[in-house]
Amino acid sequence: ALVLCCLGLPVVASGLLADSKPEPVAMTPLEVKWESQGALATGGIEQARLVGDPSKPGPYTIRLRFPAGYKLAPHTHPDYREVTILSGTWYTGYGEQADPALLKALPAGSFYTEPANLPHFVEVREAVVIQVSGVGPSGRAFVGAQKTK
Repeated sequence: ALVLCCLGLPVVASGLLADSKPEPVAMTPLEVKWESQGALATGGIEQARLVGDPSKPGPYTIRLRFPAGYKLAPHTHPDYREVTILSGTWYTGYGEQADPALLKALPAGSFYTEPANLPHFVEVREAVVIQVSGVGPSGRAFVGAQKTK
């Protein structure tokens, strides 16, 4: 029975992949559609969905645009995420309290991860664009009663 189960697993897995045939995506920066609403776009953040939808199950890649002076209080995400800084300098730190001494400056071209449910905080001193990839559903939960500033 174990052998039959193991032999059938690749068939089931390939069947699942066959059901989700992604369409090819090729877009220029001018074709990227920015919105002020989205799974992670709140309070001045703009979001552009490139692939998938972070509010739904499945892989997604989005871009987020932050205005100068923006701060995000300590928060978590339910999914593991990978982040690339596309423009500007992004300041991030890990912890349940926003501590400027823990902020690390990440200039354009930098990369970091946000493990699921790990509290982290953000400060943006200049306009910044980041690209985030993960597997949804995603979201944001603030630690304690802290909120976006």
